[in-house]
Amino acid sequence: MNSHLLFDFTVDKAAKTVFITREFDAELSLVWDAFTTAELLDQWVAPKPFVAKTKFMDFKVGGRRFYAMISPEGHERWAIQRYTSISPKTNFKMFNAFADENENPQLPGSEWDYTFSEQDGKTTVHIVIYNESLARMEKMIEMGFTEGFKMSMNNLENLLTTLSKK
Repeated sequence: MNSHLLFDFTVDKAAKTVFITREFDAELSLVWDAFTTAELLDQWVAPKPFVAKTKFMDFKVGGRRFYAMISPEGHERWAIQRYTSISPKTNFKMFNAFADENENPQLPGSEWDYTFSEQDGKTTVHIVIYNESLARMEKMIEMGFTEGFKMSMNNLENLLTTLSKK
């Protein structure tokens, strides 16, 4: 991991919100694509040894992504995301909920707000995750969300390094 890049991860239980700021040594268009393209998301979003598998993704307002995190034993943990707002290369928002294999959401869910900016060839991504319930947020954290998300961000950094060299 590139230790000189900013990475802040803050959990505010009172606000039922997680605040994440992560800097990448890559151009904004590449980072944007990594967050908005199924083929790229599947390469980094799952913390190892899990893998991600997108069943479908339609990145547009009102569109959805349905995907699973798959354990080494083959257990699938599905989630569905609905895109609520998109400002290309700047910001997108989505509603995220765990789901069963038939796309039935398990509510409550969370609202994710991603903001992208670039300066001096580095891209900063600000992510705000608002949970509809404290119980859901605590369950996410108990399931290893903090550690898993940090691992995913490292996976993304490695992928961006590889893609930047092409």
